[in-house]
Amino acid sequence: MVAHPRPLIEVLAEMPDFRSNRGKRHPLAAILALACSAMLCGYRSDTAIAEWGRHYGSRLSQALGFTHTPPCAATLHTVLRRVDREVLEAQLSAWTEALLCGNPAPEGTAEAIAIDGKTLRGSRKQGAPGAPLLSALAHRLGLTLAQHPVADATNEIPEVFALLRSLVLEGRVGTMDALLPQRQIAHRIVEAQGDYVMLGKDNQPHLREDMHTVFALPPIAGERRPMAETVDSGHGRIEQRRLRTRTVLVGYSDWPGLAPVFQIERQVIVKKTGECREEVVAGVTSLGPERANAARLLALVRGHWQIENQSHGVRDVTFDEDRSPVRCGNIPQVMAALRNTVIGLMRWAGDTNIAAACRRFAAQPWAALALIGIVLEN
Repeated sequence: MVAHPRPLIEVLAEMPDFRSNRGKRHPLAAILALACSAMLCGYRSDTAIAEWGRHYGSRLSQALGFTHTPPCAATLHTVLRRVDREVLEAQLSAWTEALLCGNPAPEGTAEAIAIDGKTLRGSRKQGAPGAPLLSALAHRLGLTLAQHPVADATNEIPEVFALLRSLVLEGRVGTMDALLPQRQIAHRIVEAQGDYVMLGKDNQPHLREDMHTVFALPPIAGERRPMAETVDSGHGRIEQRRLRTRTVLVGYSDWPGLAPVFQIERQVIVKKTGECREEVVAGVTSLGPERANAARLLALVRGHWQIENQSHGVRDVTFDEDRSPVRCGNIPQVMAALRNTVIGLMRWAGDTNIAAACRRFAAQPWAALALIGIVLEN
């Protein structure tokens, strides 16, 4: 049975209002509810959101919590850029964590969380630095559990520790690709009684060299070398992945909690031209063979890309985030946090095609209000 979440409108109502009472015309909760409802209907920018709020008359605006005509785009922009980003992120993260816990994974299956970065590129096109963000997404439900900004002068690695501190790691598996595999990060996850599955590419040359050496060695006496393979056909190509594991480094490596090491051979054949591309990627994990066989490891690696397909890609394609020019104050992160929230809410409600869901809500705006917890009184 799927647990019903705490209504999102209650979470928004608990946001502290940073404004003085003098001259305050619109409740902060109403403004945030307006933004979420309009995003559910596919509206993207602060200008479009403000227009949506004025399309449906006083009945809808009063249901949102407004006592006057909903705010214009300038007012909406001014308020959202001054919202306390850290408080908003913390409250939304607690809400999505409760949502995940209320819909537990099947018994014996650890919850997997993908951690990856994304840059809000629209601000760069306006002559301002991009706004890089790290986020964590639950593979199974497509919920963004946390988001953390990355200072322009740094890279993602130091900031990932702040993101990890905001996550429940115990009994869960963190998946990471490319830039994030680091011993310190692995240590933090294991210390929190979690597990990791990390890929290493050119940024980890020593790891890659060790993996190559390990898998070039002949099997030792009594050693099992489990393998899993998948073949997919679609989008004009055939893609084959083969994962092999070895345990010969257990006890000899300084990677915290290291169990097997694994290697993935990926081959892509373009049907039209016959062109063949091959790639070999090495990885490390703290999941022993008794908890994750080769097929499970391959599924976790493939599941990591849910963060691109279910979050980053949706924000870019459906919500046009990469072209958003907003860059003042906290508004880039605030808008991204609200997009994450409405996408997760639609996925919780059973929608797999977010663009189609937005079109449905655009035709039924009261359904959008109902999804965030606003019930029309007769």
